Amino acid sequence: MRLGVLDIGSNTVHLLLVDAHPGARPVAFASHKRPLSLVQFLDGDGNINDAGQHELIEFVLEAWEFAAKHKAEDLLAFCTSAVRDATNGPAVLARVKEETTVTLRELSGSDEASMTFFAVRRWYGWGAGPILDLDIGGGSFEMAFGQDELPELAVSVPLGASRLTRDWLHDDPPSAKSVKELRRYIRATLKPAVRSFQKLGRANLVAGTSKTFRSLARIAGAAPSTAGPYVKRELFAADLGLWAQRISAMEVNDRLHLPGVSDARAPQLLAGALVAEAALELFEFPSLQICPWALREGLILRRLDQLVSEGPLDPAPHVTQTRVPAEPQSPDAAVPVR
Repeated sequence: MRLGVLDIGSNTVHLLLVDAHPGARPVAFASHKRPLSLVQFLDGDGNINDAGQHELIEFVLEAWEFAAKHKAEDLLAFCTSAVRDATNGPAVLARVKEETTVTLRELSGSDEASMTFFAVRRWYGWGAGPILDLDIGGGSFEMAFGQDELPELAVSVPLGASRLTRDWLHDDPPSAKSVKELRRYIRATLKPAVRSFQKLGRANLVAGTSKTFRSLARIAGAAPSTAGPYVKRELFAADLGLWAQRISAMEVNDRLHLPGVSDARAPQLLAGALVAEAALELFEFPSLQICPWALREGLILRRLDQLVSEGPLDPAPHVTQTRVPAEPQSPDAAVPVR
């Protein structure tokens, strides 16, 4: 069957369509995405402004029509920290539903970390042993640890790369003082979270599951995406420390010349590097592996598990499954929600 995942993130809005059936790995069929940093549309009170809401609604309509055109049978529609943390988040979700008929459901930070961990476990298998997964988003940073398919502990902290760039790094290139202050803030925020993991034991494998980690690994010499998903990619703490220093002295335009860095990611690359550096240091690991699967794949795999069982298991808490019509209809037409 053809499944879709509509992911309203903090850096991008992304619809991924995959062909999949229970017991098989999902194979990407088509993708439709747009850079959209909703964090940049927050006003002084933490509300997503009208311009940001308009951009979001426009994309949801595009995604709805794209899924229908390509005959998707199910659509999992969700949003993460950008909407979750906005002061007017509930009002934004209500407006999206009213103007598009698509119901976006919020994933909590722990839900997000858990479903990402679930994808990592499926990718590496039981032989990996205990896994620690780290994921740097635009608005938040997720950590999860466990020995089973779902983590024993899943934690989210407000250390997203886009959020930190907006709040701390105002100059281009940033001042040494601002970088120093941001380092101090990141460590102060991370330390309590890291301590909560210490009683659980030591991970056999540390995974990084976000575009930020992939970009940092590529800069540090990992294979490009064209080499395929099965090439082992590793990011070493020593390399990360060197590149964090180098990037801190670069203007945004200069970062665009680095391998694997896009226009949308260049401004927030330094903040992401500082979070990654601090996490490896505080967890006391010399490196991490880049996992090609993350949140979207976790939700898809969870949905496939639901199809195997006859019980009403949710693919993740608060994620809406929307039946997509076989043919495109007017955006004003009602989309049944299962």
